[in-house]
Amino acid sequence: MPNDFTNFGLKDSLLTGLTAIGFRQPTPVQNAVIPVLLAGKDAVVESQTGSGKTHAFLLPLLSRLEKHEDLAQLVITAPSRELATQTYEMAKALLTASNEHWSTHLYVGGSDKERQIEKLQRQQPDIVIGTPGRILDLVSSAALRVDQVRFLVIDEADMTLDMGFLNQVDAIASKMPAALQTAVFSATIPDKLQPFLRKYLHAPEQIKLAPKSVINPQVENWLFATGGKNKAELVAQLLTIGQPYLALVFANTKQTVDDLTDYLKQKGLRVAKIHGGLQPRERKRVMKQVENLEYQYVVATDLAARGIDIPGVSLVINYELPKDLEFFVHRVGRTGRNGLEGTAITLYRPAEENLVAQLEHIGVKFVPKTLEKGQIVTTYDRQRRTQRRATQQKLDPTLIGYVKKARGKGKPGYRKKIKQAISDDRRRKRKIEQRAEHLQQKQKRKAQR
Repeated sequence: MPNDFTNFGLKDSLLTGLTAIGFRQPTPVQNAVIPVLLAGKDAVVESQTGSGKTHAFLLPLLSRLEKHEDLAQLVITAPSRELATQTYEMAKALLTASNEHWSTHLYVGGSDKERQIEKLQRQQPDIVIGTPGRILDLVSSAALRVDQVRFLVIDEADMTLDMGFLNQVDAIASKMPAALQTAVFSATIPDKLQPFLRKYLHAPEQIKLAPKSVINPQVENWLFATGGKNKAELVAQLLTIGQPYLALVFANTKQTVDDLTDYLKQKGLRVAKIHGGLQPRERKRVMKQVENLEYQYVVATDLAARGIDIPGVSLVINYELPKDLEFFVHRVGRTGRNGLEGTAITLYRPAEENLVAQLEHIGVKFVPKTLEKGQIVTTYDRQRRTQRRATQQKLDPTLIGYVKKARGKGKPGYRKKIKQAISDDRRRKRKIEQRAEHLQQKQKRKAQR
């Protein structure tokens, strides 16, 4: 397995560019994918967010671009403006550092479509990166030509499916040559994606890089029971304890994000909000401010969990548990990246006990925490009552009655009495078991005579 990028057979200029932008060692997904795409094969890649998959497809496909007529050779789709913009910026940075002069255009909703059409009439780009809706608009209006495209990358395919954009990707791909090389990247491969894969991919390499654990081991998960507490007030306190470098707070709806943002601002915190209700230009401006560390706190819907990569997040707070627990993994995945440690705090109500249990079932290990005198301290496991009830059920009914009666009287020393009664009961049971075992052995010896 290659131990650096020089062993893949990439263009020398790209290797120079990689050194310039500080890339030294390929990640596991890059080790697995780069040789496959360089060999001209189709690929279906399951890999978690933040694994380095963007450069896993950029490097081999940029290496294989050829100078020919002025038509697009590479198309990359992403389901959100933020993801598309992120990929575009990565591609531009790599090309600039490599001194490679391929015209690269970004096409996303919220940008000036008429101006894009006007530019396309003068010149077609070599590389197209954008959202399915805008790319399809430009293709359908005969402004963007994709009939000579050689490479198609569908990034975050499961999110593309969930957001209802797969039909648009289908319509784009149908305009491309039959000999198209296609690479599909996704955190998961849902069954509903299979018909599309069978339609456009030819004997694809199946590459699955499952994370070692469902949650990054660099992230510590804290669980806070809210009970009757004011959740917004609790969040305000948690955000100001320890002064996180950058904190992301997740809520399920745009309205909740708006309300929580207003509350935190009233508490004097400089807070940014990100959700689908913001105008594209406004969302882009806020994202730029967050990246420039003009905000220390960001409140967002799940759009940010899957669609935005904000560097430097040291704390994630789940103000609400997501309705789809898969989003929990994506939320928490915003911190603990690039070898850094992170903390994820989850608030839950008693009615959400089953959701917490489901997360534990898939491997999330929670540490129960609470606030005491302005400090975060470890508290009792929330299962202790269940465990206590289970212990009681093993006791004799008469002993259970004794426990209830002693508690009811509430006299000094009742805990000691209960403890002694339980101890006596266990001792009595052991004697009964020993007598039964002795009798059984005696009968066995008698039968053998």
